Amino acid sequence: MESNTIAAAVLGILEGLTEFIPVSSTGHILLAGHFLGFQSPGRAFEVIIQLGAIMAILGVYASRILQILRDAPTEPGARRFVAAVLVAFLPAAVIGVFAHGFIKTVLFETPMLIAVMLILGGIILLWVDRRSVTPAYSRAEDFPLPMALKIGFIQCLAMIPGVSRSGATIVGALLLGADKRSAAEFSFFLAMPTMLGAFVYDLYKNQDILHGEALGNIVIGFVFAFLSAMVVVRWLLGYVSHHGYALFAWWRIAVGSVSLIALTAIG
Repeated sequence: MESNTIAAAVLGILEGLTEFIPVSSTGHILLAGHFLGFQSPGRAFEVIIQLGAIMAILGVYASRILQILRDAPTEPGARRFVAAVLVAFLPAAVIGVFAHGFIKTVLFETPMLIAVMLILGGIILLWVDRRSVTPAYSRAEDFPLPMALKIGFIQCLAMIPGVSRSGATIVGALLLGADKRSAAEFSFFLAMPTMLGAFVYDLYKNQDILHGEALGNIVIGFVFAFLSAMVVVRWLLGYVSHHGYALFAWWRIAVGSVSLIALTAIG
C-alpha cells in the first residue's frame, strides 16, 4: 500500500509537469505506472488527477478568465474567443464519449504503442518547430472559428496516449498560422473544457470503484499534480516564446526510445 501511495505522488508530480507541455502527460504516467507496477482500477487515476492541473491553470489565469467573461456580453472579440474555445472542444467531446471504452481498455493498455507515438510525435514537433514561416496570428484571441474547429479535430489525435493533447493542439495551431506563444496559450484555454469534460465523464463511469485506496491515491495524485502544474504554467509561455519546442521534441524522442528498449528487453 505504501509503495502505491509513493507511486501516486510521483505520478501526480509527473502529470502536473507534463500536462501543458507537448510531451504527453498520459503517455508519461501510463509508462511510469507500468514500470512502477502501479495499479489503477478502471484507469480512473490517470484521468481524474488531471483536475489538479485544471485547477492550476484556473488559478494562474483567473483574472484573465474573469475579464474575458465580463467582456463577452459587450465585446465581440471576447465572444469570438469564448466561441472558438467551445467550438474547438466539441470534436473531443463527441468522439471521446463514443470511443471511451476502446481508449481505456485497449489504447491505455498498450505501452509499446505509447512509446512509438512519443517518438513519432517528437519528430513531428521538431519539424514543425524548425519551419521558417511568418505567423498570421500572434494572439490566441484572434483565432477564427474555422481554425479553432480544425485545432479541435487535431486535438482528437491525442486520444491515442503518447500523442499529447497539448502537443496536438500546439502543432495544429502552428501549422494553421499561429506563432509559438499564441499556440501554447490557446492550448491552455482549450485544456480547461477538454480536461474538465474528461474528468466528469470518467468520474461518472467509474464512480462504483472509487473508494478506499483507489480514492486515496487519486487525492494524493491530484494534490501533487496541482502543485507541479502551477510551476509549469507560469514558466512555459515565456520559455517557448524565446526557445521554441525543440527541447520537448528531443525529450519525447529520448523517453520513447528508452521505453521502447526497456519494453523490448522485458518481454
